[in-house]
Amino acid sequence: MSETKKTTAQELNDVEAIKQVKGFWGRFSKPITYVGGLIILLAGGYLAYKNFVVGPKESKANDAMSRAQMYFAQDSLNQALNGDGPNAGFLKIIKNYSGTKAANLANYYAGAIYLRKEDYNNAIKHLEDFSTDATQIQSAAWRMLGDAYMSTDKKDKGPAMYEKAAKLNEKDEFTSSENLLRAAMAYEAVGNKEKAADLLKALKEKYPRSNGAGQADKFLARLGVVSND
Repeated sequence: MSETKKTTAQELNDVEAIKQVKGFWGRFSKPITYVGGLIILLAGGYLAYKNFVVGPKESKANDAMSRAQMYFAQDSLNQALNGDGPNAGFLKIIKNYSGTKAANLANYYAGAIYLRKEDYNNAIKHLEDFSTDATQIQSAAWRMLGDAYMSTDKKDKGPAMYEKAAKLNEKDEFTSSENLLRAAMAYEAVGNKEKAADLLKALKEKYPRSNGAGQADKFLARLGVVSND
């Protein structure tokens, strides 16, 4: 089988292509090498940071959390919050292990404790710093935030927190219906009776068998709304 000979034009095109590739690499080889090296360096640095800094820090934070959580479960709120000397409480965990999952969770516990102590501003501070993808826990945090706001001069923020808590985990009939009722009462407290009535009607429609729905007509009547049921 005979090979098909390239024409002069094809040969010239091949030569020109090679020249262009060589020219490109000559101009950009250093930047490409630097960028590639930087990516490798950053990736390696991130893995090293994750394995040798974040990992051990998270582990130590979790160890500290176990004792603070034990005090919380025993209702020893001062020790849970401030520690017992050798063992850190939630406040020290937040300070010493900032950025860890444990410190984030410590904000939830600290907010709950301050709410129990009626220190509403500190409760707000810590609950605002907490966030999670676990809908039941986040819903509880927003409900506590609503309680704290309604006990301060920030009452205008309270109703929306209850409403958010109700909407976040709507399949949970018990907590969502309770949060909707709280939201309605909070909106009434801040003077938004129309919104309160709307939420009470939604409560009856979504959760007709709930305890909150059983109380809805009483609150609607107080708002001057006659039930159609």
